[in-house]
Amino acid sequence: MKRYKLREILVAYICLSPALILATIFMIIPTIMVFYVSFTNWDIISPIKKFVGLKNYIYIFQDEKFLKSIRNTFYFASVKIPLDLVISLFVAVLLDKNIRMKKFYRVSYFAPVVTPMVAVALIWIWLYDPSFGPFNQILRFFGLKPLKWIYDPKWAMPSIILFSLWKGLGYDVIIFLAGLQSIPQHLIEAALIDGANSRQAFFKITLPLLSPIIYFVILMGIINSFKIFTQISVMTPNGGPLYSTGVMVFYIYQQAFENYKMGRASAAAVVLFGIVMALTQIQRKLGRKTVEYS
Repeated sequence: MKRYKLREILVAYICLSPALILATIFMIIPTIMVFYVSFTNWDIISPIKKFVGLKNYIYIFQDEKFLKSIRNTFYFASVKIPLDLVISLFVAVLLDKNIRMKKFYRVSYFAPVVTPMVAVALIWIWLYDPSFGPFNQILRFFGLKPLKWIYDPKWAMPSIILFSLWKGLGYDVIIFLAGLQSIPQHLIEAALIDGANSRQAFFKITLPLLSPIIYFVILMGIINSFKIFTQISVMTPNGGPLYSTGVMVFYIYQQAFENYKMGRASAAAVVLFGIVMALTQIQRKLGRKTVEYS
């Protein structure tokens, strides 16, 4: 029996070896290297990595740009995640009903997810144009004052959030749709027969049964919000006006590939890693109470 278990373990490791080798080369070793480089003064060009201890960490926590990038990242995540959760769930509930052209609407909402980020970001730069952009034309039509959107420190980050909501909404809609369609309908029908209205059935039955999906959407939202980069780099180069859209990943990119300070960039990456890990652990504890059904 013991030998049989050992053989099973050996077979399992043989089957997993390709994935383990790739994970080691492309994930584990780079992660270890980031921690090591964060304690060095390396300019990415020279092969010499001079050990400097905690100087990189001291520098970034005294750098106003880095502190502002942390605030901007939390601002983006704290606004985008709740809006994404509510809107995607609302749209999924509508698309789960028997409506005409349901398949067309589902494809329409998911299309932005598979569209290249850079391409749609360039289109949205035109939409945000203060002079002839369609968004300001709509505001003028309703008698409202035009905005500078991504060119205004006050509106730059909300503009990025609006674009990010549009770009990623369809993914969460599909996830919620899958969750809604897996809920046993007889539970909702029983509640309606017992006298509950549609609203009560949704909040008392549907929403609790969706708790594993909600947990997953929030968790992925946290991870994706803290690694936002492409739309910032394309739509607001240099971090936007007054660094109003400079986020942590953008700061890491600037330090590494513009300033050639790999040590500082690695230190900022380690801090980002710690923040994301802490937030995901908090989310795991808060979302531990989930509902399972058969």
